[in-house]
Amino acid sequence: MHPGLTRREALVAGVGSIVTAAVGGAQTGGASALQRAVIPSSKTSVARVGLGTWQTFDVGRDTAKRAQLSEVLSVFTDAGASVVDTSPMYGTSEEVLGDLVRDTGLRAKLFLATKVWTQGERAGIDQMNESFRLLRTDRVELMQIHNLLDRRVHIRYLRKLKEQGKAAHIGVTHYTQAAANELAKIIREESVDFVQFALSLDEPEATTQLLAACWERGVAFLANRPFGGGGSFAKTRGKALPPWAKDLGIESWAQFLLKWVLSHPEVTCAIPGTGKPEHMRDNLAAARGPLPDAAARARMRAAWAAL
Repeated sequence: MHPGLTRREALVAGVGSIVTAAVGGAQTGGASALQRAVIPSSKTSVARVGLGTWQTFDVGRDTAKRAQLSEVLSVFTDAGASVVDTSPMYGTSEEVLGDLVRDTGLRAKLFLATKVWTQGERAGIDQMNESFRLLRTDRVELMQIHNLLDRRVHIRYLRKLKEQGKAAHIGVTHYTQAAANELAKIIREESVDFVQFALSLDEPEATTQLLAACWERGVAFLANRPFGGGGSFAKTRGKALPPWAKDLGIESWAQFLLKWVLSHPEVTCAIPGTGKPEHMRDNLAAARGPLPDAAARARMRAAWAAL
């Protein structure tokens, strides 16, 4: 084992790994292909940078903003990325995403993830059906219980959706750090395919019990809030990257933050939100080139704490 690698990181490099390099060094759009990860339960492969829609896709009927989001999706899919996460909680995001996917014809290239966020079985079923309608699809790649709301009721229907082929995967989500241990307990008791939780240099708590539980149970991990909900950039404003960051192929603070998240082999995909094509390109670059080993990750965390 390489002295800079943890046991999990060493396993990632071997046969049957969860995280995989781009096959054959393929080129996409003139740049090296994105690193990919395998979802343990289905063996489906996805690019390790996805797209969140909270706030950024809540643009209603604004045609100019919709046009910009259409370009974001084109940049995203042209690079080989696919995971797009949304929710009924995100205002008009599901509707906007559904319209754009229809208009661009990109449905076959996308891994659509949405959520149920209400109380009661009937209300949950109705809300999920409405999500299908708004997303203009009869099937999603991932249906999740948003922030664990009424999870014991909704998990039964999610299993039915999976049996019916209307949800390829099912999962649970949260974002508050206090929920990390509860999520770890849930995935040891329930059969789910995904956990979505906050993970960033500002919110690293998932690196304790939760990531270990995902690894042990073969549960895919979606990292939300990789930029600390956007707050991380307040720390970096006007500050230069550490000189050694270039050794990791890091050219921006967004890439610094995302590479730290992606360097955890348990992380399947990070889902930063953006409504700007140039930011989408920058985010995607974090899934190219080298990732930090355990020693580099610790160095990054120390540099972040010193800002």
